[in-house]
Amino acid sequence: MTRVVKIGGRAQGDERLPAAIAAAYASGTPLCVVHGGGDEVTAVQRALGQEPRFVNGRRATTPEELDVVRMVLSGTVNKRLATAFMDAGVPTAGVSGEDGNLLRCAPFGDGSLGAVGAPSQVNPALLEALTDGGFVPVVSPLGRFAEGGAGCNVNGDDAAAAIAAALGASELLLVADVPGVLDDAGQPIARLGVAEATALITSGVARGGMIAKLEAALRSLEHGVARVRIGGIDAIADLACGTVITAVPATTPPH
Repeated sequence: MTRVVKIGGRAQGDERLPAAIAAAYASGTPLCVVHGGGDEVTAVQRALGQEPRFVNGRRATTPEELDVVRMVLSGTVNKRLATAFMDAGVPTAGVSGEDGNLLRCAPFGDGSLGAVGAPSQVNPALLEALTDGGFVPVVSPLGRFAEGGAGCNVNGDDAAAAIAAALGASELLLVADVPGVLDDAGQPIARLGVAEATALITSGVARGGMIAKLEAALRSLEHGVARVRIGGIDAIADLACGTVITAVPATTPPH
């Protein structure tokens, strides 16, 4: 069964990343990589006089800003990662969620974030064709609205969760710049159940981008993914690293 690995923007700068992806590929389990790149999008937006706005870790996006998101994520970041992984010996194919009707979306929430979509339908045929051919898809998190067909920005964690569910993934790994989900004392939590993960969001212990990660984790569990992990680069090759989130309650509640 396929593993889906989502790599956050800051984690992409870690020089260990290509080797970690190569080690995961060498294990023989089909692999699909989804990436972010928010810091680079922000830098280009500001260079163009646009000031980014975030709500609970998700980027509000106007139609004009979507052109910047597409340029940075589907252009620069996607091809840079695909090339780096190929140089490490991994056969990759860089694609976008706009390709092959991969990610069909509804407006996120009440639509106040603008051209931001929540995946409502995933067509995994393109990804399955690539993995069946021995390639590792590297996916840029954009999609198209199901109504009207316009493009939309998709939070990378949301995109990865939807893709993992559609592929029947054995695991969704959300790679961040922290070793796992942190408790209120700043210490990594080994395991979380659904109730415990939800409590971290509602209590305010989880903040910003971690809210989006936990929400994506819960959504993927709800749609049949067996387990989710949140961790750092080491978690790609080491299945024991990071915070494991499952539908089964944790034996020890978080602090």
